[in-house]
Amino acid sequence: MTGRPLIFGEVLFDRFPDGSEVLGGAPFNTAWHLQGFGVAPLLVSRVGADPAGHRVLAAMHDWGMDCAAVETDPERATGRVDVELAAGEPRYRIDPDQAYGHIRASGATGGRPGLLYHGSLALWRPDSRRALDDLTRRLGAPIFLDVNLRPPWWRADDLEAWLERATWAKLNEDELACIEGAAGSVAERAARLCRRFDLRRVVVTLGAAGAQAVDVEAGEATVRPAASGPVVDTVGAGDAFSAVLMLGLLAGWDLGASLQRAQSFASAIVGVRGATVADAAFYRPFLDAWSAP
Repeated sequence: MTGRPLIFGEVLFDRFPDGSEVLGGAPFNTAWHLQGFGVAPLLVSRVGADPAGHRVLAAMHDWGMDCAAVETDPERATGRVDVELAAGEPRYRIDPDQAYGHIRASGATGGRPGLLYHGSLALWRPDSRRALDDLTRRLGAPIFLDVNLRPPWWRADDLEAWLERATWAKLNEDELACIEGAAGSVAERAARLCRRFDLRRVVVTLGAAGAQAVDVEAGEATVRPAASGPVVDTVGAGDAFSAVLMLGLLAGWDLGASLQRAQSFASAIVGVRGATVADAAFYRPFLDAWSAP
């Protein structure tokens, strides 16, 4: 698969109970990891004309990311989300009107991307929905949908529309139950989702139990984490998983390798605070292992 990945959606700061803030947002985290793996994604997002927005752009610049499609909103603040950790799992409190909800995507120019990634949070506001609709029509790229629901910031009819135009979908077990109900195994429900929306692949993350996938050509696959390492927090584990799944799609990995590698990287990310790592050396062992004959 040729062309750089285009990543659409929110960039924000996760604010923790101790008052610390960590740069994040699922699309941003995913783009950050892809950059760490040398893929050079284009992030399409929007920040405020405020110190937090300057911090976002500075971090991207320092990491070597392309900032051309990150817009500055003169009226609305850079996104912030309050994160509460309950039994090690994150819960989120979100302001409904922040800069990332008003993406215009005017900087998303150039050739057809290898794939177009988006989630759901930024699409709560009509400005960002319109921008994504325009990009989808204009670019004609295959779509990787990271469902990533944040109640109450989504609508069932919107979700169905996104699934209908997606090529691949990644979601967790709760999201699968929300869409397909609880009847049947995870694999059976993922297969139903594939058939219902004509998806090529559905990947269901299962937290500490790993992940399962159904692919219309490759069939089913399951991955379970290796021996448990230290868990600092689980914020961003799913984004790390998504980044490696997309890396696999771009590189042509088989389903089993994609799942194993995504799980390995996600397991490493939960051992650090926050969802990203600003150290190229963190990514090097994975790249070396995955490129070995």
